[in-house]
Amino acid sequence: MHIDLTSQEFRLLLDMAYVGNWVLNSTRGEDRFTPYDDLEAKLFSHSIPAGMPELLEVHADGVSPSRAYVEGGIHEAIMDYEDAVFFEILAEELARRDMNNEPISGNNFKELTGRMDEYIAEFEQNGMDNISLG
Repeated sequence: MHIDLTSQEFRLLLDMAYVGNWVLNSTRGEDRFTPYDDLEAKLFSHSIPAGMPELLEVHADGVSPSRAYVEGGIHEAIMDYEDAVFFEILAEELARRDMNNEPISGNNFKELTGRMDEYIAEFEQNGMDNISLG
């Protein structure tokens, strides 16, 4: 197989591979999905011929994204995604709680989304400042 990519497209593909592998493997400890690690390494190994050697580190046991790459902003994008997902899940859980965890149907879906929208607006305005446990 051969895929023609511009340098910019290849760089975006590296970002997508890294983020995807992060999502799949970052919480797995030693029980990683190694085919994704292997594919990420394979893609990053092409960064040298693509004129982007600063994105790659070579180790005795293989290659990996470089420290410069990892610390260059990709984790800010991951953190933005994690924050958005966290607040969306929290809003839904709180809305469902407010509705006594009723099964969601066509009859109460609008109520659920309305409550979620209120929580999301609160989180956007105040973050976690007004959340209390008790």
